[in-house]
Amino acid sequence: GVIFEVWQWEQTMFDGSVQTFERLKRPNGTNVITVIDDRILVQTQRQPDKIDAFSSLPGGRIEEGENPLEGAKRELLEETGYASDDWELLHEIDPIGKIEWTVYTYIARNCAFTRQPQLDAGEEITSRLLDFDEFLLLSDDLSFYGPELVRKMVRCRYNNEEKEEFRCLLWPSQEKVAK
Repeated sequence: GVIFEVWQWEQTMFDGSVQTFERLKRPNGTNVITVIDDRILVQTQRQPDKIDAFSSLPGGRIEEGENPLEGAKRELLEETGYASDDWELLHEIDPIGKIEWTVYTYIARNCAFTRQPQLDAGEEITSRLLDFDEFLLLSDDLSFYGPELVRKMVRCRYNNEEKEEFRCLLWPSQEKVAK
């Protein structure tokens, strides 16, 4: 559907000339790293405007009137049927400079299945569970829709200290693995 608002304005340049500037605005979004026991839930999605399926985390647009956490909880429940009482904001990023758009990535721990997913008419989603190392390997998957997270995943693959810190963030009750 319609996602973007387009804003244009006349901008005076440093030399006194005038140019038309443009910026886009779209609803903020959310991603959820869904922790179920010792695994992470990842999706394969198809949408009508894309030719190929892609891998992703549960998430989507935050609706008007929702705060980011409410949107994350709603998206997780709608797309997967899972819910959690243990949430933590991992980061919020404005991924593209010319678009007013913030993506909030949450960790949802101790997730439990509560109902069947309730997908939008334009979504075909299947879920699968990956172990931590398989999850990090998604950073090599060109179809993985999670650019806000890929850099962190790659760093974890090549830096054991950062990998253990991330693992402990997802599973805080586990002791650090001996180096």
